[in-house]
Amino acid sequence: MKREGFNSKAGAIAAAAGSAVGLGNIWRFPYVTGENGGAAFLLLYIFFMILIALPVLMAEFSIGRMTGKPVTDAFKTLSPKGYWYGIGLSGVICAFVIMSFYNVVAGWTMYYIYLSITGTLQGLNPDEVSQTFTNTMSDPILSIYWMIIMLSITGYVVARGVSKGIERYSKILMPILLILIILVCIRSLTLDTENKGITFLLSPDFSKITMKSVLEALGQAFFSLSLGMGTMTTYGSYISKTQNLPKSAVSVAMIDFFIAFLAGLMIFPCAFACGVNPGSGPGLVFETLPNIFNQMPMGYIVSVVFFLLLSVAAVTSSISMLEVLVDFLLSKFNIKRPRATAIAVTLTILLGIGCASYSPMLDFFDNLSANVLLPLGGFFIILFVPLRVGAEKMREEMEAHGGKFKLFPAFYFLAKWVAPWAILFIFISKMLTWIGIDLFA
Repeated sequence: MKREGFNSKAGAIAAAAGSAVGLGNIWRFPYVTGENGGAAFLLLYIFFMILIALPVLMAEFSIGRMTGKPVTDAFKTLSPKGYWYGIGLSGVICAFVIMSFYNVVAGWTMYYIYLSITGTLQGLNPDEVSQTFTNTMSDPILSIYWMIIMLSITGYVVARGVSKGIERYSKILMPILLILIILVCIRSLTLDTENKGITFLLSPDFSKITMKSVLEALGQAFFSLSLGMGTMTTYGSYISKTQNLPKSAVSVAMIDFFIAFLAGLMIFPCAFACGVNPGSGPGLVFETLPNIFNQMPMGYIVSVVFFLLLSVAAVTSSISMLEVLVDFLLSKFNIKRPRATAIAVTLTILLGIGCASYSPMLDFFDNLSANVLLPLGGFFIILFVPLRVGAEKMREEMEAHGGKFKLFPAFYFLAKWVAPWAILFIFISKMLTWIGIDLFA
């Protein structure tokens, strides 16, 4: 069976950027930035994006395109002996686990579109808004229903194939996402007449930076690009040899950062204008923002548009994770793509039902992926470059388009001596925090 691929550079970048841009950018980034001092945290995030995340992204792209195979076979091809095959298998498992709880949360974003359109959230006081979200989380039937809708949309796109499905719809959804977020940004900025939100995001106060902030910035930079779960290795295998791989990786990272920055520009001005603490934590989107929308003129329209863009971002990321599992099934069982997609969606729904019905299971999978699977996956992927691929093969792959990658020595130095140990630091710190030991308390 001939392996599919992306038909254009724009399509490849849109798909990879769609994978990176998700709830982590629009939901997680603003509240983490708010909790860690705003602009100073933003600068740390940019620093670690360049120093750590970008080299790992380039490595994943290169390994995928070098072999042109699914993530499990890619590592086995480059290292037939030993246990490096486990990196790819870990990526498939990680993508599957994340999909099971991610699509439950993504389903909530779709449900909130419905609540916004019907005006259910309008006129509620803060306690009633919080109770609405509590009721949403505690209702398994409702969560399962919207999760199935989200996965059905994702499955439809993936079942159509790489070029006719993933590439085509990424080129549609990413511009829609950008337009929607710009619309909300414009409305938000008109509310912040004293420019407190812009100052918070752009004027750094380094006195607010702690070691915990450094760790959060390092983790956000790494996780926001969907690294360590096989998605970028899989998408790399679909990229043409004529495409400039380093430039594509930089483009994806820049888009990912730009959307996260716009999310901050969208949320902080309206939060300050309405007297809301920007560091309100994970409940910022589902509990705090509806209260802000209720206070602002045109809040009904802004609420609908905001939750629509949140759902679009969730879909683009969900597509890439489902593709990892589908690509694995295609390679191992030699079945048609629609059937592989149906199997993958069904398995995800079954595991997702557990997450929707039992919140400790959702929390456990969330912590398992964030604290164990993703950092370990990223660590071994970047370690694989110097230990099994080598500088010569990596450079050859990155220059396959015919041009020179002048910054290759810098990339290889970061890949060999900096990124692995930074990721290992994330892993150890997060594991200790997970078991109740806070190094930076």
